Amino acid sequence: MITLLIRYLNLLTITFGVLIVFSFALAYLFPGDVLTNMSGIVPQSDAQRQALEKAYKLDQSIFSQFWHYLSNLFAGNWGVSFVSQADLLSEIKIAFPATIELTLYALLVAVFIGIPIGFIGGLNHHKPFDFGVVCYSVISYSFPVFWLALIFITIFSLQAGMFPLSGRINLLFDIPHQSGFILLDIFYSNIDNKSAAYIDAFKHLALPTLSIAIVTTAIFIRFARRSIMDVMEMGYIDAAKSRGFTTTQIFFKHGLRNALLPILPLMALQVSTLITNAMVVETIFSWPGIGSWLIQAIYQRDYPAIRMGMLVVSVFVVTLTITIEFLSRAIDPARDRFERVSV
Repeated sequence: MITLLIRYLNLLTITFGVLIVFSFALAYLFPGDVLTNMSGIVPQSDAQRQALEKAYKLDQSIFSQFWHYLSNLFAGNWGVSFVSQADLLSEIKIAFPATIELTLYALLVAVFIGIPIGFIGGLNHHKPFDFGVVCYSVISYSFPVFWLALIFITIFSLQAGMFPLSGRINLLFDIPHQSGFILLDIFYSNIDNKSAAYIDAFKHLALPTLSIAIVTTAIFIRFARRSIMDVMEMGYIDAAKSRGFTTTQIFFKHGLRNALLPILPLMALQVSTLITNAMVVETIFSWPGIGSWLIQAIYQRDYPAIRMGMLVVSVFVVTLTITIEFLSRAIDPARDRFERVSV
């Protein structure tokens, strides 16, 4: 276990190093003048250029520039946005939790709906229910997320008027920003009518969450179905059947845990997909998350915001992916031994 932990910590450290170097290099990779990209100012004279170069350490070697960038990064001095003139760290602290919240709820919907349906379909394969499950998963997987979001807006917001078009909560509710998660912020707030605020927040969450979750649910259905079908064909399952155990008993006693083990790494793989889809959905629903914030920064060529936003998202995805991968191997050591033998 210690060896495995050290191996993944080394992997995490190396990956962080690569991401930081890449984010530093973005200032030179962006189109245009490096000084203008970093400062947002077009120098009008040689004296102004020299002053800006000194302020941003561009008059020093590339290694000194990188050390200055690294020091500011760990000190929390991430610069300011060209557009809002606000501190980037403060803006990301507000926007990023909104994206995590949306992604988390979509993942929960996908897991708690997709996996049970996939298991039921796999246990009843080649039957009408299984056929319906397969058809649903194939059709749902083929839907573009932005198309689903627009369809939901057209049907449930514009025509039926059941759900709001945009935002996280009605502006009538004055919810102070504390955790960044709207449901937690409502809980910690001092407003009088919290139940109405919760209902309004859930209404705002419903359509964006479903838009993201439908495709991911289809993936979990297909994977869970295949996983339980493979497990039920194992020799120990046949042995349990010969002893007179029912299918339900076999599933809960032997099948469930073994079928869930291959699904855990899938969650790590889906995180990046969920965040990517969330960025698209945030733009459509005007959800104030890191996705819509980054897209606005790209439109406005706010290069410091683009650089730090991409770094934060990348670090989060990599950390979560490697952590889930480590946990899956820690829970199932036989998988690690099998892969070593295979190699």
